[in-house]
Amino acid sequence: MNIKTLVLPLAAAALLALAGCSTPTVVTLQNGTQYLTKDMPKTETKDGFYEFEDISGAKVKVRADEVATVREED
Repeated sequence: MNIKTLVLPLAAAALLALAGCSTPTVVTLQNGTQYLTKDMPKTETKDGFYEFEDISGAKVKVRADEVATVREED
């Protein structure tokens, strides 16, 4: 069996498995601003911030006391 014929299906399966692990999440701030994220944001860091990437790919860092809710998208 050729190695190329084995690697391609395994790589495709790995990508599909990783894509299934994301959990779209809505982060709502106290002022009503909402961010749609690709995945659940990192929990509050030692310096008191939430860090996440929104769906456009921009990295966002907000103070924990500004966050009202973090919930999975319906």
